[in-house]
Amino acid sequence: MTNHEGIGIRITGTGSYLPEKILSNKELEGMVDTTDEWIQTRTGIVERRIAADDQPSSALGALASLNALDAAGLTPEDIDLIIVATISPDKIFPNTACFVQKRIGASNATCFSVEAACSGFVYIMAIGAALIRTGLYSHALLVGAEKLSSIINWNDRSTCVLFGDGAGAVVLSACAPEDNTYLYSKLGSDGNYTDILHVPGGGSAIPFSADVLKNELHYLNMSGQEVFKLAVNTMVAAAVETMEAANVTKDDIRWLVPHQANTRIIHSVAKRLDMPLERAYINVDKYGNTSGATIPIALDEIVRNGLVSKGDYVLLVAFGGGLTWGANLIRW
Repeated sequence: MTNHEGIGIRITGTGSYLPEKILSNKELEGMVDTTDEWIQTRTGIVERRIAADDQPSSALGALASLNALDAAGLTPEDIDLIIVATISPDKIFPNTACFVQKRIGASNATCFSVEAACSGFVYIMAIGAALIRTGLYSHALLVGAEKLSSIINWNDRSTCVLFGDGAGAVVLSACAPEDNTYLYSKLGSDGNYTDILHVPGGGSAIPFSADVLKNELHYLNMSGQEVFKLAVNTMVAAAVETMEAANVTKDDIRWLVPHQANTRIIHSVAKRLDMPLERAYINVDKYGNTSGATIPIALDEIVRNGLVSKGDYVLLVAFGGGLTWGANLIRW
Protein backbone atom coordinates (compact mmCIF):
# COMPACT_ATOMS: atom_id res chain seq x y z
CA MET A 1 0.00 0.00 0.00
CA THR A 2 1.22 3.47 -0.85
CA ASN A 3 2.40 5.55 2.08
CA HIS A 4 0.22 8.66 2.43
CA GLU A 5 1.91 10.38 5.38
CA GLY A 6 1.29 13.74 3.71
CA ILE A 7 -2.45 13.58 4.37
CA GLY A 8 -3.79 15.91 7.03
CA ILE A 9 -7.03 15.45 9.00
CA ARG A 10 -9.49 17.95 10.37
CA ILE A 11 -12.96 17.99 11.91
CA THR A 12 -15.32 19.53 9.38
CA GLY A 13 -18.61 19.10 11.24
CA THR A 14 -20.18 18.05 14.54
CA GLY A 15 -23.73 17.08 15.41
CA SER A 16 -25.82 15.59 18.20
CA TYR A 17 -29.31 14.40 18.96
CA LEU A 18 -31.07 13.94 22.31
CA PRO A 19 -34.48 12.25 22.58
CA GLU A 20 -37.40 14.47 23.56
CA LYS A 21 -38.43 12.57 26.69
CA ILE A 22 -36.79 13.81 29.89
CA LEU A 23 -36.62 11.54 32.95
CA SER A 24 -35.89 13.58 36.07
CA ASN A 25 -34.51 12.44 39.40
CA LYS A 26 -37.86 13.35 40.94
CA GLU A 27 -39.59 10.90 38.62
CA LEU A 28 -37.06 8.21 39.53
CA GLU A 29 -37.97 8.70 43.19
CA GLY A 30 -41.34 7.21 42.31
CA MET A 31 -39.77 4.24 40.49
CA VAL A 32 -37.00 3.03 42.84
CA ASP A 33 -35.80 3.64 46.40
CA THR A 34 -33.67 6.72 45.78
CA THR A 35 -33.76 10.50 46.19
CA ASP A 36 -32.91 13.47 44.03
CA GLU A 37 -30.43 14.62 46.70
CA TRP A 38 -28.63 11.24 46.75
CA ILE A 39 -28.35 11.09 42.96
CA GLN A 40 -27.06 14.64 42.64
CA THR A 41 -24.59 14.26 45.51
CA ARG A 42 -23.13 10.99 44.21
CA THR A 43 -23.27 11.62 40.45
CA GLY A 44 -24.14 15.22 39.62
CA ILE A 45 -26.99 13.98 37.42
CA VAL A 46 -30.30 15.88 37.48
CA GLU A 47 -32.05 14.36 34.46
CA ARG A 48 -31.48 12.13 31.46
CA ARG A 49 -33.13 11.55 28.07
CA ILE A 50 -35.06 8.38 27.15
CA ALA A 51 -35.57 7.34 23.53
CA ALA A 52 -39.01 6.42 22.22
CA ASP A 53 -39.92 2.79 21.68
CA ASP A 54 -39.52 3.19 17.91
CA GLN A 55 -36.08 4.86 18.20
CA PRO A 56 -33.26 2.30 18.21
CA SER A 57 -29.65 3.47 18.49
CA SER A 58 -29.35 3.85 14.71
CA ALA A 59 -32.27 6.30 14.65
CA LEU A 60 -30.55 8.50 17.23
CA GLY A 61 -27.24 8.16 15.39
CA ALA A 62 -28.80 9.04 12.04
CA LEU A 63 -30.27 12.29 13.36
CA ALA A 64 -26.94 13.29 14.93
CA SER A 65 -25.20 12.37 11.66
CA LEU A 66 -27.45 14.58 9.55
CA ASN A 67 -26.70 17.51 11.87
CA ALA A 68 -22.96 16.86 11.54
CA LEU A 69 -23.18 16.57 7.75
CA ASP A 70 -25.10 19.84 7.57
CA ALA A 71 -22.40 21.54 9.65
CA ALA A 72 -19.71 20.09 7.36
CA GLY A 73 -21.51 21.18 4.22
CA LEU A 74 -21.52 17.62 2.92
CA THR A 75 -24.17 15.25 1.61
CA PRO A 76 -24.57 11.64 2.76
CA GLU A 77 -23.17 10.51 -0.61
CA ASP A 78 -19.92 12.37 0.15
CA ILE A 79 -19.24 10.06 3.12
CA ASP A 80 -17.07 7.04 2.27
CA LEU A 81 -16.64 5.63 5.80
CA ILE A 82 -19.07 5.27 8.70
CA ILE A 83 -17.98 3.94 12.08
CA VAL A 84 -20.44 3.67 14.95
CA ALA A 85 -19.45 3.21 18.60
CA THR A 86 -22.24 1.53 20.58
CA ILE A 87 -22.95 -1.08 23.25
CA SER A 88 -26.69 -0.97 22.54
CA PRO A 89 -26.78 -2.04 18.87
CA ASP A 90 -30.03 -2.32 16.95
CA LYS A 91 -29.33 -6.04 16.53
CA ILE A 92 -26.46 -8.45 17.21
CA PHE A 93 -25.90 -8.13 13.48
CA PRO A 94 -25.93 -6.47 10.98
CA ASN A 95 -23.72 -3.80 12.50
CA THR A 96 -25.39 -0.58 13.56
CA ALA A 97 -23.33 1.52 11.14
CA CYS A 98 -25.14 -0.22 8.27
CA PHE A 99 -28.47 0.81 9.78
CA VAL A 100 -27.24 4.42 10.06
CA GLN A 101 -26.08 4.24 6.45
CA LYS A 102 -29.53 3.07 5.35
CA ARG A 103 -31.33 5.77 7.34
CA ILE A 104 -29.30 8.67 5.93
CA GLY A 105 -28.70 7.30 2.42
CA ALA A 106 -24.89 7.23 2.55
CA SER A 107 -24.68 4.77 -0.34
CA ASN A 108 -20.92 5.13 -0.90
CA ALA A 109 -19.76 4.35 2.64
CA THR A 110 -17.91 1.40 4.10
CA CYS A 111 -19.61 0.66 7.43
CA PHE A 112 -18.67 -1.07 10.65
CA SER A 113 -19.21 -0.70 14.39
CA VAL A 114 -16.86 -0.78 17.36
CA GLU A 115 -17.65 -2.09 20.82
CA ALA A 116 -15.43 -0.40 23.39
CA ALA A 117 -18.13 0.71 25.84
CA CYS A 118 -17.73 4.28 27.11
CA SER A 119 -14.34 4.59 25.37
CA GLY A 120 -15.96 3.82 22.03
CA PHE A 121 -15.83 7.30 20.58
CA VAL A 122 -12.15 7.96 21.30
CA TYR A 123 -11.45 4.56 19.75
CA ILE A 124 -13.31 5.34 16.52
CA MET A 125 -11.70 8.78 16.31
CA ALA A 126 -8.29 7.09 16.30
CA ILE A 127 -9.44 4.41 13.84
CA GLY A 128 -11.08 6.91 11.50
CA ALA A 129 -8.01 9.14 11.49
CA ALA A 130 -5.72 6.19 10.78
CA LEU A 131 -7.86 4.99 7.87
CA ILE A 132 -8.03 8.46 6.32
CA ARG A 133 -4.23 8.69 6.54
CA THR A 134 -3.93 5.52 4.40
CA GLY A 135 -5.47 7.47 1.53
CA LEU A 136 -8.40 5.03 1.24
CA TYR A 137 -11.04 7.41 2.60
CA SER A 138 -11.74 11.15 2.36
CA HIS A 139 -14.69 11.78 4.68
CA ALA A 140 -15.38 9.64 7.75
CA LEU A 141 -18.62 9.90 9.70
CA LEU A 142 -17.93 8.86 13.31
CA VAL A 143 -20.97 8.25 15.48
CA GLY A 144 -21.49 7.47 19.15
CA ALA A 145 -25.08 6.28 19.57
CA GLU A 146 -26.68 4.65 22.59
CA LYS A 147 -30.11 3.55 23.73
CA LEU A 148 -28.93 2.42 27.14
CA SER A 149 -32.48 2.47 28.47
CA SER A 150 -32.89 -0.82 26.58
CA ILE A 151 -30.28 -2.64 28.72
CA ILE A 152 -30.93 -0.99 32.10
CA ASN A 153 -32.71 -2.72 34.97
CA TRP A 154 -35.17 -0.05 36.06
CA ASN A 155 -35.55 -1.79 39.43
CA ASP A 156 -31.81 -1.51 40.21
CA ARG A 157 -31.28 1.81 41.95
CA SER A 158 -27.49 1.52 41.71
CA THR A 159 -27.48 1.67 37.90
CA CYS A 160 -30.79 2.99 36.57
CA VAL A 161 -30.11 6.51 37.88
CA LEU A 162 -26.84 6.78 35.95
CA PHE A 163 -27.61 6.25 32.28
CA GLY A 164 -29.45 7.91 29.42
CA ASP A 165 -29.94 7.81 25.66
CA GLY A 166 -28.46 10.02 22.96
CA ALA A 167 -26.09 10.31 20.02
CA GLY A 168 -23.27 12.49 18.77
CA ALA A 169 -21.39 12.57 15.49
CA VAL A 170 -18.25 14.06 13.97
CA VAL A 171 -17.13 14.30 10.35
CA LEU A 172 -13.38 13.80 9.90
CA SER A 173 -12.06 14.86 6.51
CA ALA A 174 -8.75 14.60 4.68
CA CYS A 175 -6.97 17.90 4.14
CA ALA A 176 -3.60 19.36 3.21
CA PRO A 177 -0.88 18.45 5.74
CA GLU A 178 -0.41 22.07 6.75
CA ASP A 179 -4.09 22.21 7.75
CA ASN A 180 -3.92 19.09 9.94
CA THR A 181 -5.62 19.47 13.32
CA TYR A 182 -5.62 15.84 14.53
CA LEU A 183 -2.49 15.55 16.66
CA TYR A 184 -2.37 12.31 18.68
CA SER A 185 -4.32 9.34 20.01
CA LYS A 186 -3.65 7.00 22.91
CA LEU A 187 -5.72 3.84 23.37
CA GLY A 188 -5.45 1.15 26.02
CA SER A 189 -7.17 -1.97 27.36
CA ASP A 190 -6.92 -4.44 30.24
CA GLY A 191 -9.03 -7.57 29.87
CA ASN A 192 -8.37 -8.59 33.47
CA TYR A 193 -11.28 -6.33 34.47
CA THR A 194 -13.96 -7.67 32.12
CA ASP A 195 -16.34 -8.42 34.98
CA ILE A 196 -16.61 -5.02 36.69
CA LEU A 197 -18.76 -3.36 34.02
CA HIS A 198 -20.63 -5.66 31.66
CA VAL A 199 -23.87 -7.29 30.53
CA PRO A 200 -23.48 -10.89 31.78
CA GLY A 201 -25.92 -12.71 29.48
CA GLY A 202 -27.15 -12.66 25.92
CA GLY A 203 -23.86 -13.33 24.14
CA SER A 204 -22.24 -16.59 23.03
CA ALA A 205 -20.80 -17.25 26.53
CA ILE A 206 -24.26 -17.20 28.12
CA PRO A 207 -26.78 -17.30 25.26
CA PHE A 208 -30.13 -15.67 25.76
CA SER A 209 -32.59 -18.05 27.42
CA ALA A 210 -35.44 -18.19 29.88
CA ASP A 211 -32.87 -18.47 32.70
CA VAL A 212 -31.05 -15.35 31.50
CA LEU A 213 -34.33 -13.50 31.55
CA LYS A 214 -35.37 -14.90 34.94
CA ASN A 215 -32.01 -14.04 36.55
CA GLU A 216 -31.88 -10.62 34.85
CA LEU A 217 -28.51 -11.32 33.23
CA HIS A 218 -29.46 -9.28 30.16
CA TYR A 219 -29.07 -6.01 32.06
CA LEU A 220 -26.01 -3.83 32.61
CA ASN A 221 -24.06 -4.75 35.76
CA MET A 222 -21.46 -2.56 37.45
CA SER A 223 -19.11 -2.64 40.44
CA GLY A 224 -19.21 1.08 41.14
CA GLN A 225 -16.34 1.67 43.56
CA GLU A 226 -13.80 -0.32 41.55
CA VAL A 227 -14.90 1.39 38.33
CA PHE A 228 -14.45 4.83 39.91
CA LYS A 229 -10.82 4.26 40.89
CA LEU A 230 -9.81 2.71 37.59
CA ALA A 231 -11.63 5.41 35.62
CA VAL A 232 -9.67 8.21 37.25
CA ASN A 233 -6.30 6.45 37.02
CA THR A 234 -6.57 5.41 33.39
CA MET A 235 -8.00 8.69 32.10
CA VAL A 236 -5.30 10.69 33.85
CA ALA A 237 -2.56 8.42 32.47
CA ALA A 238 -3.97 8.60 28.92
CA ALA A 239 -4.27 12.39 29.09
CA VAL A 240 -0.72 12.83 30.38
CA GLU A 241 0.81 10.51 27.78
CA THR A 242 -1.12 12.23 24.99
CA MET A 243 -0.03 15.71 26.02
CA GLU A 244 3.59 14.64 26.43
CA ALA A 245 3.67 12.90 23.05
CA ALA A 246 2.28 16.02 21.36
CA ASN A 247 4.57 18.35 23.34
CA VAL A 248 1.54 20.18 24.77
CA THR A 249 1.16 21.23 28.40
CA LYS A 250 -1.96 21.29 30.58
CA ASP A 251 -1.90 25.09 30.34
CA ASP A 252 -2.27 24.84 26.56
CA ILE A 253 -5.51 22.87 26.78
CA ARG A 254 -8.59 25.02 26.21
CA TRP A 255 -11.07 22.21 26.82
CA LEU A 256 -10.77 18.90 28.56
CA VAL A 257 -13.72 16.87 27.25
CA PRO A 258 -13.99 13.83 29.53
CA HIS A 259 -16.40 10.94 29.34
CA GLN A 260 -19.50 12.03 31.25
CA ALA A 261 -19.94 9.24 33.82
CA ASN A 262 -20.36 11.41 36.90
CA THR A 263 -19.10 14.74 38.17
CA ARG A 264 -16.98 13.22 40.95
CA ILE A 265 -14.87 11.33 38.41
CA ILE A 266 -14.51 14.45 36.24
CA HIS A 267 -13.52 16.58 39.24
CA SER A 268 -10.94 13.96 40.31
CA VAL A 269 -9.42 13.79 36.82
CA ALA A 270 -9.14 17.57 36.55
CA LYS A 271 -7.59 17.77 40.01
CA ARG A 272 -5.04 15.06 39.25
CA LEU A 273 -4.13 16.84 35.99
CA ASP A 274 -3.89 20.14 37.90
CA MET A 275 -6.31 21.73 35.44
CA PRO A 276 -8.92 24.34 36.43
CA LEU A 277 -12.34 22.73 36.64
CA GLU A 278 -13.84 25.46 34.47
CA ARG A 279 -11.81 24.07 31.55
CA ALA A 280 -13.40 20.63 31.94
CA TYR A 281 -16.64 20.51 29.96
CA ILE A 282 -19.49 19.00 31.98
CA ASN A 283 -23.02 18.19 30.80
CA VAL A 284 -23.66 14.93 32.68
CA ASP A 285 -26.19 16.81 34.80
CA LYS A 286 -28.49 17.11 31.76
CA TYR A 287 -28.04 13.77 30.05
CA GLY A 288 -26.54 11.23 32.44
CA ASN A 289 -24.04 8.72 31.11
CA THR A 290 -24.72 8.03 27.42
CA SER A 291 -21.62 5.81 27.07
CA GLY A 292 -20.00 6.20 23.65
CA ALA A 293 -22.19 9.22 22.89
CA THR A 294 -21.09 11.47 25.77
CA ILE A 295 -17.96 12.91 24.17
CA PRO A 296 -19.37 13.75 20.72
CA ILE A 297 -22.47 15.28 22.33
CA ALA A 298 -20.24 17.46 24.54
CA LEU A 299 -17.99 18.38 21.60
CA ASP A 300 -21.00 19.44 19.53
CA GLU A 301 -22.27 21.63 22.36
CA ILE A 302 -18.87 23.31 22.68
CA VAL A 303 -18.78 24.02 18.94
CA ARG A 304 -22.38 25.21 18.57
CA ASN A 305 -22.14 27.45 21.62
CA GLY A 306 -19.05 29.17 20.21
CA LEU A 307 -16.82 28.02 23.07
CA VAL A 308 -13.85 27.00 20.92
CA SER A 309 -11.71 29.08 18.56
CA LYS A 310 -9.24 28.28 15.81
CA GLY A 311 -5.96 27.09 17.33
CA ASP A 312 -7.47 25.93 20.63
CA TYR A 313 -6.33 22.57 21.94
CA VAL A 314 -9.14 20.14 22.82
CA LEU A 315 -8.36 16.94 24.73
CA LEU A 316 -10.89 14.10 24.63
CA VAL A 317 -10.46 11.39 27.26
CA ALA A 318 -12.59 8.38 28.18
CA PHE A 319 -12.83 5.17 30.17
CA GLY A 320 -15.14 2.20 29.72
CA GLY A 321 -15.88 -1.43 30.37
CA GLY A 322 -13.37 -3.85 28.98
CA LEU A 323 -11.31 -2.26 30.63
CA THR A 324 -10.82 0.27 27.84
CA TRP A 325 -9.53 3.83 27.88
CA GLY A 326 -8.13 6.43 25.54
CA ALA A 327 -7.54 10.03 24.55
CA ASN A 328 -7.49 12.15 21.38
CA LEU A 329 -5.80 15.55 21.04
CA ILE A 330 -7.15 18.04 18.52
CA ARG A 331 -5.98 21.54 17.62
CA TRP A 332 -9.09 23.33 16.46
